[in-house]
Amino acid sequence: MNRTAFSALALTVAALVAGPALAQDAPVGKTREQVKAELAEAIRTGNMPADGESGQLLNQVYPHLYPKAAPTVAQPGNAAPKAAPVGTPVSKTRAQVKAELAEAIRTGNVLADSESGRLMNEVYPNRYPQAPQAAQAQTSGAAGFGG
Repeated sequence: MNRTAFSALALTVAALVAGPALAQDAPVGKTREQVKAELAEAIRTGNMPADGESGQLLNQVYPHLYPKAAPTVAQPGNAAPKAAPVGTPVSKTRAQVKAELAEAIRTGNVLADSESGRLMNEVYPNRYPQAPQAAQAQTSGAAGFGG
Protein backbone atom coordinates (compact mmCIF):
# COMPACT_ATOMS: atom_id res chain seq x y z
CA MET A 1 0.00 0.00 0.00
CA ASN A 2 2.84 2.39 0.82
CA ARG A 3 4.46 1.69 -2.50
CA THR A 4 1.24 2.49 -4.44
CA ALA A 5 0.68 5.72 -2.53
CA PHE A 6 4.30 6.76 -3.10
CA SER A 7 3.98 6.07 -6.89
CA ALA A 8 0.78 8.11 -7.11
CA LEU A 9 2.35 10.98 -5.18
CA ALA A 10 5.45 10.91 -7.41
CA LEU A 11 3.36 11.00 -10.59
CA THR A 12 1.26 13.89 -9.27
CA VAL A 13 4.36 15.93 -8.36
CA ALA A 14 5.95 15.20 -11.76
CA ALA A 15 2.82 16.32 -13.60
CA LEU A 16 2.56 19.54 -11.59
CA VAL A 17 6.23 20.40 -12.15
CA ALA A 18 6.36 19.49 -15.87
CA GLY A 19 3.11 21.24 -16.91
CA PRO A 20 4.20 24.89 -16.47
CA ALA A 21 7.69 24.13 -17.82
CA LEU A 22 6.23 22.87 -21.11
CA ALA A 23 3.80 25.79 -21.36
CA GLN A 24 6.63 28.32 -21.06
CA ASP A 25 8.46 26.85 -24.05
CA ALA A 26 5.47 27.21 -26.40
CA PRO A 27 6.08 29.74 -29.21
CA VAL A 28 3.83 32.78 -29.43
CA GLY A 29 1.33 32.27 -32.25
CA LYS A 30 -0.48 34.62 -34.58
CA THR A 31 -3.43 36.68 -33.49
CA ARG A 32 -6.94 35.79 -34.58
CA GLU A 33 -7.03 38.85 -36.86
CA GLN A 34 -3.78 37.80 -38.57
CA VAL A 35 -5.12 34.31 -39.23
CA LYS A 36 -8.41 35.71 -40.59
CA ALA A 37 -6.51 38.11 -42.87
CA GLU A 38 -4.28 35.30 -44.17
CA LEU A 39 -7.31 33.09 -44.83
CA ALA A 40 -9.12 35.87 -46.69
CA GLU A 41 -6.03 36.49 -48.84
CA ALA A 42 -5.64 32.76 -49.56
CA ILE A 43 -9.29 32.51 -50.62
CA ARG A 44 -9.00 35.64 -52.80
CA THR A 45 -5.85 34.42 -54.57
CA GLY A 46 -6.80 30.72 -54.77
CA ASN A 47 -3.93 29.53 -52.57
CA MET A 48 -6.14 26.82 -51.10
CA PRO A 49 -6.08 23.07 -51.84
CA ALA A 50 -8.37 22.20 -54.75
CA ASP A 51 -9.08 18.72 -53.42
CA GLY A 52 -7.42 16.14 -51.24
CA GLU A 53 -6.22 13.99 -54.13
CA SER A 54 -4.37 16.11 -56.68
CA GLY A 55 -2.30 18.27 -54.34
CA GLN A 56 -2.92 21.27 -56.58
CA LEU A 57 -4.11 24.69 -55.48
CA LEU A 58 -7.35 26.26 -56.71
CA ASN A 59 -5.40 28.89 -58.67
CA GLN A 60 -3.55 26.09 -60.48
CA VAL A 61 -6.71 24.16 -61.36
CA TYR A 62 -8.77 27.26 -62.29
CA PRO A 63 -6.25 29.99 -63.20
CA HIS A 64 -8.89 32.08 -65.02
CA LEU A 65 -10.88 32.50 -61.78
CA TYR A 66 -8.10 34.12 -59.75
CA PRO A 67 -6.00 37.25 -60.17
CA LYS A 68 -2.53 36.93 -61.61
CA ALA A 69 0.48 37.53 -59.38
CA ALA A 70 0.27 40.78 -57.45
CA PRO A 71 1.76 43.77 -59.27
CA THR A 72 5.16 44.65 -57.94
CA VAL A 73 6.41 48.01 -56.78
CA ALA A 74 10.12 48.74 -57.16
CA GLN A 75 11.76 49.85 -53.93
CA PRO A 76 14.81 52.11 -54.28
CA GLY A 77 17.92 50.44 -52.97
CA ASN A 78 16.36 46.96 -52.82
CA ALA A 79 17.18 44.32 -55.40
CA ALA A 80 13.88 42.45 -55.07
CA PRO A 81 10.61 44.29 -55.74
CA LYS A 82 7.87 43.98 -53.13
CA ALA A 83 4.24 43.13 -53.84
CA ALA A 84 1.81 46.02 -53.91
CA PRO A 85 -0.30 46.19 -50.75
CA VAL A 86 -3.78 44.71 -50.76
CA GLY A 87 -6.41 47.33 -51.37
CA THR A 88 -4.54 49.20 -54.09
CA PRO A 89 -6.93 50.73 -56.62
CA VAL A 90 -8.04 48.42 -59.39
CA SER A 91 -7.95 49.47 -63.01
CA LYS A 92 -11.59 48.66 -63.90
CA THR A 93 -14.74 50.43 -62.87
CA ARG A 94 -17.86 48.66 -61.67
CA ALA A 95 -19.57 49.38 -64.98
CA GLN A 96 -16.66 47.85 -66.90
CA VAL A 97 -16.78 44.71 -64.76
CA LYS A 98 -20.55 44.42 -65.24
CA ALA A 99 -20.15 44.82 -69.01
CA GLU A 100 -17.40 42.21 -69.03
CA LEU A 101 -19.61 39.78 -67.09
CA ALA A 102 -22.54 40.36 -69.45
CA GLU A 103 -20.25 39.66 -72.44
CA ALA A 104 -18.93 36.48 -70.81
CA ILE A 105 -22.48 35.25 -70.17
CA ARG A 106 -23.51 36.13 -73.74
CA THR A 107 -20.57 34.23 -75.26
CA GLY A 108 -20.66 31.33 -72.77
CA ASN A 109 -17.30 32.08 -71.17
CA VAL A 110 -18.57 31.14 -67.70
CA LEU A 111 -18.16 27.85 -65.85
CA ALA A 112 -20.74 25.22 -66.66
CA ASP A 113 -20.17 23.42 -63.36
CA SER A 114 -17.52 23.31 -60.68
CA GLU A 115 -16.58 19.67 -61.21
CA SER A 116 -15.52 19.58 -64.85
CA GLY A 117 -14.04 23.07 -65.13
CA ARG A 118 -15.50 23.37 -68.64
CA LEU A 119 -17.11 26.54 -69.94
CA MET A 120 -20.72 26.80 -71.06
CA ASN A 121 -19.65 27.36 -74.69
CA GLU A 122 -17.66 24.12 -74.53
CA VAL A 123 -20.53 22.09 -73.07
CA TYR A 124 -23.25 23.67 -75.28
CA PRO A 125 -21.46 25.06 -78.37
CA ASN A 126 -24.69 25.42 -80.39
CA ARG A 127 -26.13 27.94 -77.88
CA TYR A 128 -23.36 30.51 -78.30
CA PRO A 129 -21.79 32.38 -81.22
CA GLN A 130 -18.44 31.04 -82.34
CA ALA A 131 -15.34 33.07 -81.56
CA PRO A 132 -13.94 34.92 -84.61
CA GLN A 133 -10.55 33.14 -84.37
CA ALA A 134 -12.17 29.70 -84.35
CA ALA A 135 -14.33 30.46 -87.39
CA GLN A 136 -11.35 31.95 -89.23
CA ALA A 137 -9.13 28.96 -88.39
CA GLN A 138 -11.75 26.52 -89.70
CA THR A 139 -12.12 28.30 -93.05
CA SER A 140 -8.40 28.89 -93.56
CA GLY A 141 -7.61 25.27 -92.66
CA ALA A 142 -10.01 23.96 -95.30
CA ALA A 143 -8.62 26.31 -97.96
CA GLY A 144 -5.02 25.30 -97.20
CA PHE A 145 -5.52 21.71 -98.34
CA GLY A 146 -6.88 22.59 -101.78
CA GLY A 147 -3.84 23.54 -103.44
